[in-house]
Amino acid sequence: MGTLRERQSKFALHVALLICFAYDQGYEITFGDAYAKAGHKIRSKHYSRLAIDLNLFQNGKFLEKTEDHEPLGEFWESLDPENVWGGMWNDGNHYQRGNG
Repeated sequence: MGTLRERQSKFALHVALLICFAYDQGYEITFGDAYAKAGHKIRSKHYSRLAIDLNLFQNGKFLEKTEDHEPLGEFWESLDPENVWGGMWNDGNHYQRGNG
């Protein structure tokens, strides 16, 4: 599992790989929620910098459905068993490290 800093470092590396994968598949990415400030849900992985929401585009069109993110979600989870894709709870643009 490692320290929080070690988990954040692995998460950052995997986000970079995910973004490169998305571009290789013909998508474009912008950042959604990358960090939640104090006052947000305390248990949020965003708050501990272990989650990110990504906005997905293809040919200039915003893809907002969970199923639009499925290829990325599958890739994300294939990188490491600790990676969780939010598509499992209908939050397709959410990618995090660790459960709970």
